[in-house]
Amino acid sequence: MRRTLSTSKTITDENPFSLSLGDLMAGLLLIFILVLSFVMLDLMEKEQRDDEIQKVLLKIFTDYVELRGNLYVALESEFEKDLEKWNAILDRETLSVRFREPKVLFAQGEDEVQFAFKEILDDFFPRYIQILKRPEYIDAIAEVRIEGHTSSEWAENVSPEEAYIHNMELSQDRTRSVLEYVLQIPEIHRDRDWLQHRLTANGLSSSKLITYPDGTQNREESRRVEFRARTNAEKQLEKIKELENIIGETL
Repeated sequence: MRRTLSTSKTITDENPFSLSLGDLMAGLLLIFILVLSFVMLDLMEKEQRDDEIQKVLLKIFTDYVELRGNLYVALESEFEKDLEKWNAILDRETLSVRFREPKVLFAQGEDEVQFAFKEILDDFFPRYIQILKRPEYIDAIAEVRIEGHTSSEWAENVSPEEAYIHNMELSQDRTRSVLEYVLQIPEIHRDRDWLQHRLTANGLSSSKLITYPDGTQNREESRRVEFRARTNAEKQLEKIKELENIIGETL
């Protein structure tokens, strides 16, 4: 009896395009490696971007600290003999020159600059501007702020909200009066164009009170006028903070 050979074929034999389990696993492994490579590349690029941002931040912060330190020394050197007689202080943290004798600045409830304060401004302001316009500072000065501050008080039978609004109007009127006056000082005539791009009047009402150590309001100290220079570095720090927030939201 003749033996017959089996003619059965596997699915793989019949379909030349079919893959073995090993081939399938090898393909999946290749895809996994490619995906992992793209992920690692993206992480490396992100890490590089983060490093670049950190370097920019460090550079701006270092320049900012150095500029503020040098500017403080320059202001202190220029005005240290005058601050006491003006009843003024130079605030190291904000770099503001704070005039804090309310009776010298304005009459109660009025916005006209008092004669005694005009005399102080005639002496102070031209010297102040000449410091800010020194070659090492001028390119960094973005704003010269005149800030008017009040206590939280107003007339009797007035709510705190109404007092805040009234004091806001008063502080704004006062800072505008100071701005108008200093722009008329003869010694700063040549600086007017520069100032008109930077000098601002900012009435802040009682939003930034001066307090005693126990946290209660120091009414006399709160009634004040301050001159403060705002630098480009501060604006750059704000922009980078915004950039970091945007990057954080997209990750």
